[in-house]
Amino acid sequence: MNYEDYRRNYVLGGLRSDMLTDTPFALFAQWQQQAIDADLKDPTAVCLATLDITGNLWQRIVLLKTVNQGGFVFFTNYESNKARALALDSRASMLFPWNELDRQVTVTGTVEKISEKESDEYFASRPRASQIGAWASTQSNPIASRGLLESNYHKVVERFDNADVPRPPHWGGYRLVASEVEFWQGGEHRLHDRFRYVVDGDRWQTTRLQP
Repeated sequence: MNYEDYRRNYVLGGLRSDMLTDTPFALFAQWQQQAIDADLKDPTAVCLATLDITGNLWQRIVLLKTVNQGGFVFFTNYESNKARALALDSRASMLFPWNELDRQVTVTGTVEKISEKESDEYFASRPRASQIGAWASTQSNPIASRGLLESNYHKVVERFDNADVPRPPHWGGYRLVASEVEFWQGGEHRLHDRFRYVVDGDRWQTTRLQP
């Protein structure tokens, strides 16, 4: 395939200054709901970028679970590669790739752990199979075979047979506290609309950027 010939026009609409909200979170909530209503696959999927322990940038997909207290919350294993990276450098960036809507949102800031109470409450809401998986996998560490992973899973099933599955101490939530948020809406003739929010004390300043 000749990738140079693959292109399309962006014609689904524009983003004007009169559509902006006082904070990026209100506009994000609108766009997130529209992505859900459009029945996109994994509408809360977001690409999380961190600086790993060797100094290299690394990206992976996580699922956004809520937006609160000025931040974007996701959950993971506290012993995973991403967690080890964040322990050394809390800076991170998120990209929401809503390609079907000709949209993307980029969030930059620093990451902090959420409270144990918040993590407990979310863990309790997860399907039981997902709860068991959090115990069975030592995320990011090598394993000899899938069979061994499945064996670990079944051992956890037996361990918590007829009992609630508690949250593992090595599993919980993070909040990316935003300092910059950029909204991108594709436009005709590559004249895309871009607006960047930057936090300034207790207010947000907005700037239109050229495509």
